[in-house]
Amino acid sequence: MQEPCNRDWETLKKDRAERLKAAAHLTSNGKFVKYSDAVELLQCVIKPYDIVNIEGDNQKQADFLAECLCRVDPKVVNNLHMVQSVIALPEHTGVFAKGIARKLDFSFSGTQAGAIAELINSGSVELGAIHTYLELYGRCFVDLTPRVALVAGVQADRLGNIYTGFSTEDTPAIVEATKFKQGVVVFQVNEIVDKVPRVDIPADWVDFIIKSPRPFYIEPLFTRDPALITDAQVLKGMMALKGIYAEYLVQSLNHGIGFDTAAIELLLPTYGEELGLKGKICTHFVLNPHPTLIPAIESGWVRSIHCFGGELGMEEYVTARSDIFFNGPDGTLRSNRAFSQVAGHYATDMFIGGTLQIDRWGNSSTATTTRISGFGGAPNMGCNANGRRHSSAAWLKCGTETTGKDNAIGGLTRGKKLVVQIAETFREKLAPGFVEELDAVQLAKNAGLSLEPVMIYGDDLTHIVTEEGIAYLHKCCDMEERMAAVRGIAGYTELGLSADPAETRRLRELDIIRTREDLGISITNANRSMLAAKNMRDLVKWSHGLYHPPMRYRTW
Repeated sequence: MQEPCNRDWETLKKDRAERLKAAAHLTSNGKFVKYSDAVELLQCVIKPYDIVNIEGDNQKQADFLAECLCRVDPKVVNNLHMVQSVIALPEHTGVFAKGIARKLDFSFSGTQAGAIAELINSGSVELGAIHTYLELYGRCFVDLTPRVALVAGVQADRLGNIYTGFSTEDTPAIVEATKFKQGVVVFQVNEIVDKVPRVDIPADWVDFIIKSPRPFYIEPLFTRDPALITDAQVLKGMMALKGIYAEYLVQSLNHGIGFDTAAIELLLPTYGEELGLKGKICTHFVLNPHPTLIPAIESGWVRSIHCFGGELGMEEYVTARSDIFFNGPDGTLRSNRAFSQVAGHYATDMFIGGTLQIDRWGNSSTATTTRISGFGGAPNMGCNANGRRHSSAAWLKCGTETTGKDNAIGGLTRGKKLVVQIAETFREKLAPGFVEELDAVQLAKNAGLSLEPVMIYGDDLTHIVTEEGIAYLHKCCDMEERMAAVRGIAGYTELGLSADPAETRRLRELDIIRTREDLGISITNANRSMLAAKNMRDLVKWSHGLYHPPMRYRTW
């Protein structure tokens, strides 16, 4: 036997104890800290080179703690490695500009996409990687475990139990990874109460609680005003419903963010009814409580929705529709981004969402040279999980149609998830949606990345929908045919203009490309009159007054 080593096996525990002791003078009742002492608290519990997570979810933000981190003394706290799912606030980029943080691993940036691109291109941020959500959560339990987590809750009780409420989102994953590796967990909460409605995070997982001077910020990220949906988006929605949803009888699915998928949701009670699809498609969703789904829910299309997070204004509606949503005994939604990502990865038959660029091979990305939006959960839901071991009609049909399948498993059956990108041939400012080469290639060179930040790889993609038609990429027999299919629906972009009309006709004959004419969709019917709700007020009426849109969306 080897001699036992003299290693100290409790260095992390001792380090945590030192941090707690350094901050003990700021607390009352063991955990509670005044918001005026928040900056000093962070300087006590965070050390240079720490891995730190600020809860920046898709919607819920630990904004007060982010503000406070921006105010720490860079001589005391510096060179931090920030690990967070979403970069959403100016403070999230401010810590890099001030020298408080130096390295970043993240998933999605949204409104800070331009700022992140500037910081990376200037060398102010050392980029670890742009992750999928599940990938980042997984690494929090492996090699990116936070030493300190700065998170947000709705309420804390006097014992320190936390109620995260309608938008739980990332909180359980962040807290568990930190706490059970002897890290420090700091919560900002809106209220301190005698008793919370339910315990989402138990008190012994929480080290410090600060009653914030204002409620945490939450972004209505998935709210789309039906008044802004265009006729072109209605046309794409109708083509998707008839050429994909009806073709494969897709029942379990995820809709990404955007007006294209909002249009599809509002077409279910109208065009979907015309096609006789109620009960046959769109019965089980994994998505946030989209307001544009209200008409489909109210007209009996939807059976179940599991949510990544909440949506402002939908609280009362969701509580009143407990047969549809996953609500707790307190009556409110319990969302969970990690569980929804797992469900989207393994338990749904289709992902459909938008992108900024698609290249000639069908690879797509939301990372360009001037905007690094990241991916969020799209790559998890927009890929085929080879670990899947249950079948469904849509999954099996798509697998049967797929050509060039991997022969490594012999003659065994394997289905295929439908992965759909719905795109405009030209985006804002006439930026082409189809390109020879993704900006992600140059971005990787600029940032020194070993991988180009591709959102969905072409070999996972099964369909592309544009105003020109649908490309059924999984039916293509080789790469040349796939590239011809992409060109055939790329419109008047440079890539689309390189299409051979004869080749496009051949692909139409093979049902690899279908236009609206091939699908029997009349252009005179493809307009906003087909939408079940044409404005926000219509959504409120459909909800029987239970939906309360945020003020920015109220035009009446």
